[in-house]
Amino acid sequence: MASRNPSPASLSTPLLSDSISPTPTTNGHAGHHNHDNDDEESPTVLVLFGLSIAVGYAATWVALRGWVDVRERAAQEGAGPMPAWRRRLMWITRISARCILFSFGYHWIRRKGKPAPRELAPIVVSNHVSYIEPIYFFYELFPTIVSSDSHDSIPFVGTIIRAMQVIYVDRFSPASRKSAVNEIKRKAACNSFPRVLLFPEGTTTNGRFLISFQHGAFIPGYPVQPVIVRYPHVHFDQSWGNISLGKLMFKMFTQFHNFMEVEYLPVVYPPEIKQENALHFAENTSYAMAHALNVIPTSYSYGDSMIMARAVEDGKVNCSNYMVEMAWVKETYGVSTSEAMALLEDFLCMSPDKDGRVNAQDFWAHFGLNCTPLCKKIFQYFDFEAKESITFRQFLIGCAHLRKQPSFQDACETAFERCRNPLTSHIGREQLADVLRSSMLELMTDNGMMKLFKTLDVDDDDGISKDDLMASLTKLPFMIALFAGRINGEVYIEIV
Repeated sequence: MASRNPSPASLSTPLLSDSISPTPTTNGHAGHHNHDNDDEESPTVLVLFGLSIAVGYAATWVALRGWVDVRERAAQEGAGPMPAWRRRLMWITRISARCILFSFGYHWIRRKGKPAPRELAPIVVSNHVSYIEPIYFFYELFPTIVSSDSHDSIPFVGTIIRAMQVIYVDRFSPASRKSAVNEIKRKAACNSFPRVLLFPEGTTTNGRFLISFQHGAFIPGYPVQPVIVRYPHVHFDQSWGNISLGKLMFKMFTQFHNFMEVEYLPVVYPPEIKQENALHFAENTSYAMAHALNVIPTSYSYGDSMIMARAVEDGKVNCSNYMVEMAWVKETYGVSTSEAMALLEDFLCMSPDKDGRVNAQDFWAHFGLNCTPLCKKIFQYFDFEAKESITFRQFLIGCAHLRKQPSFQDACETAFERCRNPLTSHIGREQLADVLRSSMLELMTDNGMMKLFKTLDVDDDDGISKDDLMASLTKLPFMIALFAGRINGEVYIEIV
């Protein structure tokens, strides 16, 4: 039995646990590859690919000709579905999509189960491993998809997704997400629209885990049919991870045959008890898909892929060590992805080692401070493993835990009132120096003092206002311990 080779750290996944065995591939699905045939095959498949793109684009252009643009229709109340004759014309593009899959080496695709009637399950969700699944579902189901607004401007892709009556969403805009959910609900409720297809993981993975589902498919409360996609292989991992699209396409073109399995699972119904919300619905669906895939659902999310992408961009190695299980962190501590990314910027400036760990000296040097006894005590709060260094996960969770302390906000306000200059209602450099002398019992260098002052002076107006201090301490809550000499006895903070 052949098994997958673990894929390298990639932008797409937190799926790098050596303690968990990868899912085995199906017997006989990947045999010896005769590379002598590659040179003969490649020109043929490229011609097929090019013709399929041209024919599919032409058919789609005709189908959309004279039809009100999707963007305009989205603004219209109750905009209807694509007319039947236009949908029939799109069959040419759907067949072209199957030819594109053929040119990529997917000569036959094993399918298990079948799509549930649209009236029974108007929403379909699938795991997301490669760019191949959207092409397959376009051919198989011709669904409405939920897509990033930026995809509309991509040549050919933008035209195709408009024909699919796309629902645009900006995942970083709460208003956009809410609008997308309303549109999903509207289209799912009307059988004249095609099924709505979503990839609830929000990003691609290497297929060996499921990451936390986003809730857009589950908030409307309609039955959902989960679909799982597998790519059995020995040598060529077809997941779209730490590899460019062009390189992945080239590898697919030069494979004699690639394997793909699609399995339609039983419909999952929303919880009967109304108190059980979309979270439980999403979890139930995730467990059903994970069981069928024989993988483990995790608390990693799209936010983790953003964190790892930033670490890769910064030239770090072992970038999966920077991931934090963002879905769990958000649910437990209420920390948003943007807040985590802001803390990551500080952490990356602390000179992490090859394992993504930071020692106490580098930690405090980033803020212009020496490793005094108080600083060591604060660092030990993060370093609960007593390894004399911390990971980004420890840094993030430690900050989030401190922010949730009942007395934290009172401590911040007391610190400002005790330290501000009564004449200016700001904390100047002299007041900050007095604070540090009373707490740390060690003088700082001028450069260190300036660095710390700039950290706390958020608006850079040469004075730390109350808003500045509250914002900086909310982001870096451990800094409240530096004010211990002024607030000790008034409030209680865990680490001082």
